[in-house]
Amino acid sequence: MKPTMKPFRSLLQKKPLIISLEIILGLGCANIQAAPNTEQIDSATETQPLEQSKPAKQVKRPNKSDKVEELDTIEVKEDGRGKDLIGIAETASQGEVSQKQFEYRPLSRNGELIEVVPGAVATQHSGSGKANQYFLRGFNLDHGTDFTTYVDGIPMNMTTHAHGQGYMDINSIIPELVSKVEYGKGPYYAEVGDFSAAGYAKMHTMSTLKEGIAKFTAGSFDYYRTLVANSSKVGDGDLLYAGEFNLYNGVWQVPEDSKKFNGMLKYTLDRQDWGMSIDGKAYSNSWTATNQIPQASIDSGAIGLYGSMDPTDGGKSNRYSMSGNFWQTGSNWKNNANVYALYTDLDLYSNFSGFTRGAQGDQIYQTERRVQTGGNAEHTRYNKILGFEMDNTVGLQFRHDEIIGLGLYNTQARQILETVSKSNIGVTTVGTYFKNQTHWHEKVRTIAGLRGDFINNDVQVLDTTTHDPSVNAANSGSRGKAMISPKLSLVIGPWYDTEYFFNIGYGYHSNDARGTTLQRDPTNGDFLDSTSARIRPAAWSRGGEAGIRSNFIQGLNSTFALWWLESSQELVFVGDAGTTEINGKSHRYGIEWTNYYKPTDWMTLDADYALTTARYAEIHAGENNNFVPNSVGRVVSTGITVEDPNGSGVFGTLRFRHFGSVPLDESGNFWAGDTNIVNFGTGIKRKQFKLEFDIFNLLGSQSNDIAYAYDYAYPNGAATSTGILKHPVEPRMFRGTITINF
Repeated sequence: MKPTMKPFRSLLQKKPLIISLEIILGLGCANIQAAPNTEQIDSATETQPLEQSKPAKQVKRPNKSDKVEELDTIEVKEDGRGKDLIGIAETASQGEVSQKQFEYRPLSRNGELIEVVPGAVATQHSGSGKANQYFLRGFNLDHGTDFTTYVDGIPMNMTTHAHGQGYMDINSIIPELVSKVEYGKGPYYAEVGDFSAAGYAKMHTMSTLKEGIAKFTAGSFDYYRTLVANSSKVGDGDLLYAGEFNLYNGVWQVPEDSKKFNGMLKYTLDRQDWGMSIDGKAYSNSWTATNQIPQASIDSGAIGLYGSMDPTDGGKSNRYSMSGNFWQTGSNWKNNANVYALYTDLDLYSNFSGFTRGAQGDQIYQTERRVQTGGNAEHTRYNKILGFEMDNTVGLQFRHDEIIGLGLYNTQARQILETVSKSNIGVTTVGTYFKNQTHWHEKVRTIAGLRGDFINNDVQVLDTTTHDPSVNAANSGSRGKAMISPKLSLVIGPWYDTEYFFNIGYGYHSNDARGTTLQRDPTNGDFLDSTSARIRPAAWSRGGEAGIRSNFIQGLNSTFALWWLESSQELVFVGDAGTTEINGKSHRYGIEWTNYYKPTDWMTLDADYALTTARYAEIHAGENNNFVPNSVGRVVSTGITVEDPNGSGVFGTLRFRHFGSVPLDESGNFWAGDTNIVNFGTGIKRKQFKLEFDIFNLLGSQSNDIAYAYDYAYPNGAATSTGILKHPVEPRMFRGTITINF
């Protein structure tokens, strides 16, 4: 620390509550020294003073083995969002969140784990057993199309899924056992491939527990949850074991009757310079769903706010996985590898539009059985070439999905009326990458990456509505595509504990394999035009970002980012219809500002703000505008957590979440409205127990959790019309939890 800065730092330290108030109210931008940054997250450990963490990140290193140990030390000893990432992060919008940030944060559903990524929104338009809807950087990610998530190295996004491309269900995660979440935004990271144009999250589960956990929660609308977890020494390693059971009916007029089970076994052996973990997980869920309902029907009283168009909607899902992670370090190198195999299935019944097909209704049945296998291997070597220190990494990734009985059917009250399509599909993806990080100067480093991917789709159509073998044959076949994705980042600084980032890169998302071989409409056998037949197996994206990361104010981690992203196509195979929806090139750009501030040991503040504009590159014929439907234009998330400084164990937290400026159609005729949610939690934590009391939706908001605009007919016999269909946020809910440590 420079001596000339000490008086100013001391002055700032004398006014932590003023700075805290500025951040929590979003007024910090009035002071340019307190807010030149955005978008940050940190690792998974306890906070250390800024001065103590600095030496671990000096660019000059006596040898390469020191660097490996330094990075590991930071990850183990510092708190997630409190971690100082200067000298480590590649972008302003990259970082980590630790279990410490989850400890007092009220979570009403698993999908909210994604909301620890600043600017991300997780909503739900159906039963809680189904994957959430995700939104980030102007993308309606549906259930995960352009944001990829890994859990202990296993990719969670499902290619060519029955319900939607990139389907990402994280209900199989036990939040209390997540040690940290690493994240990054944009297509700038060579080690991340498919479904990552908007960004990625890597979730890591714990290997051992200091004490066993027995946890029970009961709450409004018949919510009950039990968790038991512990770890024991087995041989030279640690065996962690856990089981979770969750029941929930919900506020809906048709009870959800959700029954969820999660189980986990993980054996870890860590010998410092090498180690391994073997991880087995099991998940099962069944539920009755209440999908989005027409706003006009609510206004007329034909249906209640928490009512349903079809009481037989719902589903069930199972997932079983086994994986192994392996690591090894040397004096100037390290290796990481993992292999995995999993089985998952889904049976899903949904009626999104009422009775446009007549009295039988519009319910559909989507189903699949999937076996997924894959692995990753990465080697990093720390070199000094021509006097410049550099890290060179090469990696290889492989994945194969065998999808059996991938089907779409028209149904009534869960009884099949007719087949729309049924297929067996194999999707193989191979990716390889090279990444070089060079320290040209103690204040200048670059990260250059080059990634290559190959996708092969093998589609065998078994049946369609026509039952015509020629239609089956026309829609079957194989398609492949190879892609090269360059990446480049420049990082300069730090000066005054502030670092500057400039990033550019290409990325991609794969398309549903069925759309890549589709030539005839499966419902009537008609030949499709050239724009919707045999779409490309993947669509590229490219983007750029300029950002700042600063720890100038002691205890305050801030980032600020300006970003731009272009997608070549938004061709989407619509699993709900069995055909391809044609959308062209799109542009997205925005700003993100994040802050994490710990003015004292007993108070933590965070405030994240994101503004996004999303537009199609061309105005569609007959349209006045080119809005990207369901792109969220504004996201605000802020919170305060207070712990009794006298050591009584009493704590409290208050969180506010806002998202708005959401067009629902390309012309801008329909908008979703703003959503504002306040959650509150309080309790007491002692050595052997913790008592918690949470209030979700404290102010009783009735705004939309999600909304759409499309054609529907409700009730039976009504004419088809176009309008808003919505799924409201759940009303004020209370939950109490007792945790016993043993």
